[in-house]
Amino acid sequence: MTENSHDDAASNPDKAEINASELFLNLRRKQGSWVSWGQACQALQKAGYDAQTIFEETGFEPIQQNQVIVGAQVHATIMAVGVSEATKALFDRKGSDILYELRILTQPERAATADLVQEKGLDIDEAKDVVKAVKDFSRLGAIPEGFSQHPGDVVAYQSWKQARQKSDLQERSRLIAKGLRFAHSEPARKQIEKLLTDFAVVPNKPEPLLPLYRLEEDEFLPRIIPVVGKFPLTKTDLQAVPILEEEDSFGMVQFTGTGAWVSVPGWQVIRLAEDPVAVLEISDRLPTQLPGRAEEVLIIVDRAQRTWDASSYFLIEEANQLHIRWFTETPEAAILGRIVLIMRPKKVLDNEYTKDPWQMEE
Repeated sequence: MTENSHDDAASNPDKAEINASELFLNLRRKQGSWVSWGQACQALQKAGYDAQTIFEETGFEPIQQNQVIVGAQVHATIMAVGVSEATKALFDRKGSDILYELRILTQPERAATADLVQEKGLDIDEAKDVVKAVKDFSRLGAIPEGFSQHPGDVVAYQSWKQARQKSDLQERSRLIAKGLRFAHSEPARKQIEKLLTDFAVVPNKPEPLLPLYRLEEDEFLPRIIPVVGKFPLTKTDLQAVPILEEEDSFGMVQFTGTGAWVSVPGWQVIRLAEDPVAVLEISDRLPTQLPGRAEEVLIIVDRAQRTWDASSYFLIEEANQLHIRWFTETPEAAILGRIVLIMRPKKVLDNEYTKDPWQMEE
């Protein structure tokens, strides 16, 4: 063990509970079976050794550690469920990569698939195909007529289904041969054999495309902002609004209690605001007269920006009421936030008109 590994074991009592030196040595020398390697890697990780430390001590790369750990776990489950002696002998000796692929199946499916892998002599790519077929088959509402849940019949069903959709005789023949190779039950074999005389082509109904869209511009992802209310407001009203913390890639917020919320486009000025809140006001009541008719506007205040500068408007308290003010010099009143955006509502001539796509296209 390296000096750092000795230090880790001394500082962490959990690490001292296993014979780490022996496990490291066994892994370094690759003593025992691959199953024991997986169990040793898992024991070391549970004891607090990270994957990088194990790699430095043994030469087992992190991705290899994960494979043998998961493979050993799957190995334990198929042995518990029960497999043939030939399958046991095969996977005791090798096959961590194949058993790793079986992890997504149920325990009975793992055992049956492992037996099929051994029986048919499948390689890793063929095993992956079987696993996918078994997983897809498990999602069907009912077992198709003539087939069973055995992995061999599952692959046979997949081949039967695909062959019926092929008009190319060479490709159709290849799929029929594959189905006959894997068919486990007699009814499944008969279903496949019917295709030797039935050349009808069943059109493939393609799956619809998922309505997938990726946000390419930051401003397309709106920011959820709490609303303080409509003027007139007090300092207490402003302070009562909690600070929000956005979560994950979509800016989700969690909140318990009562309150109002508004979504604002993710323009740069909004993204840069540390503690934004929204207030509503009529445009003709703002410090500067805006052109056009009076209408309600949304005012975004960043409560985190409380340092005066001559190029900004600020929210302050006067006579127990909140007001928007501009100052030529540092004000005596406490600054409660800076006005970062005033947004007019979207101008829509006719809400009902815009609901018809054909009208919008014109």
